[in-house]
Amino acid sequence: MKRLCLLAFLIAGLQFTTISCKKENNPDVHEHSNNEKEIAIDASKFPAFFAKYPEFKPYETQINELYKKHNHYIWHEKRGFIEFAEVLYNQVNQIGTEGVVTKVPYKKEIDELFENSGRGEKPDETSELLISSMYFYYADKVLGGLNAKESKQTGWYLPRERTDYVAYLDTLMRDPKKIKGDKEEMYSGYFNLKKGLSKYRDIKKKGGWGTITLPEGTKSLKEGDDSPAVAQLRARLAAEGYLKSDSKSTEFDGELKEAISSYERMRYREFDGKVGPEIIKELNVPVADRIKTITVNMERCRWITPDIDTQKEYIVVNIPSYRLRYVRDGKIFMTSNVVVGKELNKTVVFSGQMSYLVFSPYWNVPKSILEKEIKPGIAKNKNYLADHNMEWNGNMVRQKPGGENSLGKVKFMFPNSNNIYLHDTPAKGLFNRDERAFSHGCVRVEKARDLAIAITKKDGNWSEKKVDEAMNAGKETNYALKTKIPVYIAYFTAFADENGNVGFFDDVYERDNSLANLLYKS
Repeated sequence: MKRLCLLAFLIAGLQFTTISCKKENNPDVHEHSNNEKEIAIDASKFPAFFAKYPEFKPYETQINELYKKHNHYIWHEKRGFIEFAEVLYNQVNQIGTEGVVTKVPYKKEIDELFENSGRGEKPDETSELLISSMYFYYADKVLGGLNAKESKQTGWYLPRERTDYVAYLDTLMRDPKKIKGDKEEMYSGYFNLKKGLSKYRDIKKKGGWGTITLPEGTKSLKEGDDSPAVAQLRARLAAEGYLKSDSKSTEFDGELKEAISSYERMRYREFDGKVGPEIIKELNVPVADRIKTITVNMERCRWITPDIDTQKEYIVVNIPSYRLRYVRDGKIFMTSNVVVGKELNKTVVFSGQMSYLVFSPYWNVPKSILEKEIKPGIAKNKNYLADHNMEWNGNMVRQKPGGENSLGKVKFMFPNSNNIYLHDTPAKGLFNRDERAFSHGCVRVEKARDLAIAITKKDGNWSEKKVDEAMNAGKETNYALKTKIPVYIAYFTAFADENGNVGFFDDVYERDNSLANLLYKS
């Protein structure tokens, strides 16, 4: 079960008492193991509560389940509220640090409850259910996020897990030490982005950053230049932390060059020595927009299973960063640039199990491409198929194996209903472009040969020579994997390191705004 780690850390040092089924003469009184008495709660009054507080009605089923299991007040003790209720309330007051942008329902009523901490007051159903509702609201927003139907509206089809918040609350009561397992309970990328959110909100409080304007007639800035725009660039990089301080110098020196290089590395790019319009356009994005991007991607992290952090082997492709990572033994074994589907043929966000490789593959031309591209080509040139190393295969067309095959010399198959796979390509020049959304939906891998060698060597002890022979055989052959490899196709426009430094990537399919609209209205 995916456990609610974010709530676990709230209760450091708190001790919950275990529940005893022992009853005294009064059937409405239960007894804690520390001899404090539990007070039975009247579930018949629950409908009236949800009628009065309808915004909490989505949690009615969970609350009924909670009190069906316990049938007594859990947030009250003889002196008033238990300490855990106070800690939970304080955390809810800081829910914005979790990237949650909605307002807590009935905050005024909840505030009034905690003004006197419930001390000396007789427990009542309203205060009890308000706190339980607050718990489920916090758990749902911080850990669960939008429901699966809403996430699919944004093109997200990776499998999602839902947490049993009732069971997890019981787990916390039995074993408060679970607080130490927070990074095992949620995808680690979330916590890095949370640090980034704090960092960029601090930048905003300090006034954000200004814009950079290239002087008229200047196409780019480079080391050795002296210009007011260099001072603007320096101030901008200092604001985001790429420079330790702003010297206000107008000279483009080595320190500034290294700062730009660091900025580019966070985006998986190499600095070519020139700061041109594209980089300046990125740097001029307001900090408020960067904050929104971070919160959107924190939401996406809620949809990722934390199991990925403990998987020993998997491949992940992040569409906006045009990047593939092959993880082996829990560490990054290799990376590669990729080309993804262009706007009309968007690469789908989903997961699969790589089960076999195809060397020297045929390319079976999809019907849509046959109708829109191949047949019109044949109509204009009767030798079109021969010129493109293609042939009819029944009523369809396929491209023969070879160096000019659109799939290159190897493809990596993880059967799925979207008919998407990873493959080589003869068009190596595409990987040199910053924007790499050109394919028909599949993922072109720059280091396809390296990936094939890495996989087959581990799986079947193949040599590089054997891989090269298979790739250049001119005859299609399959290699079945003994152990399937999980493959994830993901969509993150922001990613942070352990220090909260954030790299931002272009929203190539324009999905951030639609997700932000869902978050800000929910």
